[in-house]
Amino acid sequence: MKRDFYEVLGVNKNASKEEIKSAYRKQAMSWHPDKNKAPEAEEKFKEINEAYEVLSNTDKKSAYDQFGNAAFDPNSGNFGGHTYSQQNGPFNFTWQGQNGGQGADFDFGGFSNPFDIFEQFFGGGTAFNFGGQQRRQIPTYKIQLSFLEAALGCEKEVDIDGHRKKIKIPAGVDDGQRIKFQEFNLYIDVIPDKYFKREGNDVYVNENISLSQAILGDVIEVQTLKEKLKIRVKSGTQPNTLVRLRGQGIKDVAGYGVGDLYIRLVIVIPSRLSSKQKELINELGL
Repeated sequence: MKRDFYEVLGVNKNASKEEIKSAYRKQAMSWHPDKNKAPEAEEKFKEINEAYEVLSNTDKKSAYDQFGNAAFDPNSGNFGGHTYSQQNGPFNFTWQGQNGGQGADFDFGGFSNPFDIFEQFFGGGTAFNFGGQQRRQIPTYKIQLSFLEAALGCEKEVDIDGHRKKIKIPAGVDDGQRIKFQEFNLYIDVIPDKYFKREGNDVYVNENISLSQAILGDVIEVQTLKEKLKIRVKSGTQPNTLVRLRGQGIKDVAGYGVGDLYIRLVIVIPSRLSSKQKELINELGL
């Protein structure tokens, strides 16, 4: 039986994302095999990263809270004979390790290679020993993507050691993540967008509306990640009201559903009014 993930990180079920992140940082640094030479360090480090991988992801955490470890157990029937990941898209994180050029498969039980999670969280990276096998270092290259290229996925041509290669960037990659290819790692650098802002797999945009639109209501056109959509502004809309468009956010890179798009309605108050406009507003008592 796996230990409860909340117990592993030392947090309660109501812990915020920041509390979960802080607990992970403390535990991961404490049990990293390069620093902790205890015999059980590698297994504890793996367990800590499994817990963080689930509890730091909104969709995975929701499934775990409802079904526990059974959500990720292929032998469980909670999802009609399929695990949560099988039900919601591809989730193959078994690391194909290398040992002096020869393949060495390490199965992390359906979870990411724990050293990769650690490197993404803390940055940097060294050659680690795991189970007596040394992980062969492969070169890491940096690629810059626009916000939409990262969110929607794209195909890029890159120069690797003088050779041009076409590679596919999966939808949903985020700034600071690494994509592992057979011969190299690719570090993702996402250029911030002036319109779209990302939080997890959700996207936030600010949309300006006039005072009259807020008071009377209207239909406005909003740019989503893929197209323009019309939304209704309700009469009596208050400043900074959030309108949620389900499934219009970013697809989870691991296949765990799609985020939402939140439209923040910003009421623009005119800085200059004509005498007639002031008179009318006074008559309305606004």
